Amino acid sequence: MCRRRGGSVAPMPQVLFNARAAARPELGGVERWARELEQRLPLLDADRYAVSRPPRALAHRAGHLWEQAVLPLDAARRRTPLILSPANLAPVAWRANVVVIHDAAALRDPSWYSQAYARWQRRVLPRIAQGALAVIVPSAFSRDEVVELLGAQPGRVHVVPGGVDPRFTPQADAARAAHALGLARPYILTVASRTARKNLAALDGLASRLAPDGIDVVLAGGGRPQFREDGGAAARVRALGHVDDALLPGLYAGARAFVLPSRHEGFGLTAVEAMASGVPTLVSAAGALPETCGDGAHYVHATDAESLERGVSAALAVAGLAARGVARAATFTWDRTAREVDAVVSAALAARRRRGPAAG
Repeated sequence: MCRRRGGSVAPMPQVLFNARAAARPELGGVERWARELEQRLPLLDADRYAVSRPPRALAHRAGHLWEQAVLPLDAARRRTPLILSPANLAPVAWRANVVVIHDAAALRDPSWYSQAYARWQRRVLPRIAQGALAVIVPSAFSRDEVVELLGAQPGRVHVVPGGVDPRFTPQADAARAAHALGLARPYILTVASRTARKNLAALDGLASRLAPDGIDVVLAGGGRPQFREDGGAAARVRALGHVDDALLPGLYAGARAFVLPSRHEGFGLTAVEAMASGVPTLVSAAGALPETCGDGAHYVHATDAESLERGVSAALAVAGLAARGVARAATFTWDRTAREVDAVVSAALAARRRRGPAAG
């Protein structure tokens, strides 16, 4: 037990939230999940959740030791029986994990990643998936992948889609973002990490074709040490690098269209953000993207450059596509995600109680 203000006694938290990904300065899909859940889960049940957050210096590769050693010690000190990890990895030695695994891309195609990262994922991700009390995935596509490639027990895998922040809207301040980022011409937008999995080299031909019409192809997103990039990726594309989160809604809202030509996606969060922003959205028919985007996007083949170029024209011409995208994106909310994650956690806690206490 712990003591509240006023002297009343509050129950000990039952779940320790692993906020390693939430501490990272960059903001990809995994980090967005971590920050949204860190904020929302305690609002659902303040007595259930506590948060363990490393120093920012330990948020990346240096944080593996923190996650595998310090985090479970923190859980043992607090006497929290369960650890919830929202970003693929969890402490292997802790026997009561609930983990969000967004995809198994590093096992599907290791060439998309550095050798060290792919080797680490092959070593620990199956152990985490097989040993967890529950595995949460953002799509049915990812559910099938973690069962096939990671050996997770199907009955312990739960599909919980991600959400979209209400800030992503057609009314976002596009002029402010364009001014801050130096975007003087109309643009087609991609928001993605610079990794071969995102197939960003395919944007180069599109940029060449659109340049004579006075339209830029703009890429927001940076690289990471564990990612391999396409060779000479998108040399003609206007690369913005990391864009401040406050400017992202306006950047989306000001685009003529959004393009995501990925070879593999476990969910496709940036496509949902684009649809919510009222932007005609063009995505590859790869991974979970058709499942996520439904009739709110136009589809192309990821590896067909001509299909991508034709698809942009088609997406701009399809009547009602932007409106369907807004409607589709409205089905995804972070509040719903948090409620469904909390329900999985509740079931995992009940299952742990039934089988008896286990050491971490």
